[in-house]
Formats: sequence, C-alpha cells, structure tokens
Amino acid sequence: MTHLTPAHATRFATATLSHLGREYPCKMDLVLNGPEDAKPPREHHPIFHGSFDWHSCVHGWWQILRLTRRFPDLAVAADIRARADAMLVPEKVAGELAFLDRPYAAAFERPYGWAWLLALHAEATSHDAPWGAALEPLALAFAARFHAFLPKMTYPLRVGTHFNIAFALLLARHWADDRDPALVALIDASARRWFADDRDCQAWEPGGDEFLSSALTEAHLMAVVLGSDVARWFDAFLPRAAQEQPPTLFTPATVSDRSDGKIAHLDGLNLSRAWSWRAIAAALGPAHPASPVAEAAAQRHLAAALPHVTGDYMGEHWLASFALLALDGL
Repeated sequence: MTHLTPAHATRFATATLSHLGREYPCKMDLVLNGPEDAKPPREHHPIFHGSFDWHSCVHGWWQILRLTRRFPDLAVAADIRARADAMLVPEKVAGELAFLDRPYAAAFERPYGWAWLLALHAEATSHDAPWGAALEPLALAFAARFHAFLPKMTYPLRVGTHFNIAFALLLARHWADDRDPALVALIDASARRWFADDRDCQAWEPGGDEFLSSALTEAHLMAVVLGSDVARWFDAFLPRAAQEQPPTLFTPATVSDRSDGKIAHLDGLNLSRAWSWRAIAAALGPAHPASPVAEAAAQRHLAAALPHVTGDYMGEHWLASFALLALDGL
C-alpha cells in the first residue's frame, strides 16, 4: 500500500506554494451589495485569495502546514514557515472575519469551506508557532455556524461535490473532538438521524463532475461516529461489499479531460475514495470480509490519480490536498 514519502511531500508542497499567492484566475463566492464591492480578491480575503478559490486556498494552507510538520527538513519548509509567519496573523484574520459579517454571507462556503477552515486550524495548532492562535477566532466563527446550521438541516446533502455534508462533518468532527464536545454530540446525532437507517446503497456514481463518493463519505463518517459498532451498520448499507458490489465503488473513475475544471474533479473522486476505503477498512478490522477488497480498491484509486495531481492548473490548485488525505489521512 502506498504511503506518504518525502518525494510526495516535495512535489505537493512545491506545487501548492506556487499557487497559494496566485490571485488570478479567481472564482469568488461573493454577493455584490453595491459597486463598492467590485474590488480585487485580496481586498475581500487578505489570506485566502490564491489557489483559484477560497476553499482551495484554505486547504492548500492545511496541506503545506501538514507536510512541514510531517517532514520538517523539506527543502521548501523554510519558505512555508516564512509564508505562514507573514500571512497567518491576527490583522489578516480580522479581514477574513469581516467578510463573514457581510449581508448575504451566511451561507458563504457552506459546508465545505467551513470544514476545511476547521481542519486548517487544527493543523496550525499542532505547530510551535502563533498560527493556530491567530486563526482561532475564524475557527470559532465557523464552528458557531455549524452549531446553528445542523439543527435546522432536515435532510442530508448527499451530492458528490462541495455541498456533501458527510465530508464536511468528518473534518469538523476531527477539529471538535478535543475542543467542542457539544459540536461532536451534534454531529453524531445528525449523522445518526440522517444515515442510521440507510440500507442496500445502490451507489449510482460517479456523476460527471463529482470529487466525493456519496456512498463512501457516508460510510466513512458512520465509521467515525459508530466506532466499534460500525460493522453491523456497514453490512446493511453495503451488504455485498465483500463481493465488490456495487462495482462502481471499486472501479476508478475515468478522467477524459484534465484541462476541464469540472471533469478534473474525477481525479479528486479517485483520491477521496482511496482515503475513505482505507479508513473504512481500518474501522472494520482485518477480519471483516470487506476489508481486503476495500484496501485493494484504495490502491487502484490511488494508482489512477497520483500521477495527475500536478500538471494542469485546473487540478493542480487543489488535488494535492486530497492526495495527502489519501496517503496520510486526516
């Protein structure tokens, strides 16, 4: 099974550093309240104005901080630390916070960007640096949004794109685990409310522009929420997994055009499936009949996607973060 190596880390971090400060092209999540809002991305987002869009910039930062912690002697590590010292500072965080107070910003980056910001904060606090303390007010603001949003969310978002709720809750729960027990309880209750009775998943995927598996992100979240009780739930949810059924979950997606930003999402699907299959296999344990096929599926998906993490900006501005999840977990 493939694991994270210094060669991977160098490749990913070098590519990500090259676009974290690249302001254009930029896809803004912005409601214009008047002509005064027509200004450059960095004036709206003092930190997260690179990497094509806000959320990709956020998880790009998560990725390079994680790689620096895992491999502190990387040739690019000093550049990463210097960039973080300059950017992850209270005055710039205040600018990001101000954006959240704008009219019509309540759903800004919900829930994907919310969750990645919490993951970034969790990583930043693992370093002997002031970055985590600087980011804390922003993390608390997004945690508060989860607290307000989840109780009124009647139905789960099962899509394979940014709105998938299971993926967001995986990241948010990781952050909340030793910081916000009330949020952990709310996430677990929400997951059980939405997913506990799901049976015989048909896995009608992938969609043409999906980078998350609706089936596997749900199973991954339930493995975290249910812990040692997950096998009973999993056997009802994917009862023929040991026979590699449904086959769509075990077959890497084909990516026909990596210069098309939406079609390039499918490389991310292969990487996120690898991450989830590995986590599901670990939760089920080696004695479960689905575990060997889950591990094998993870390897196939990794092999299909890892060569394409860099090479075209439409994938390169975000795929390394998902490769890091697949290789090293959260």
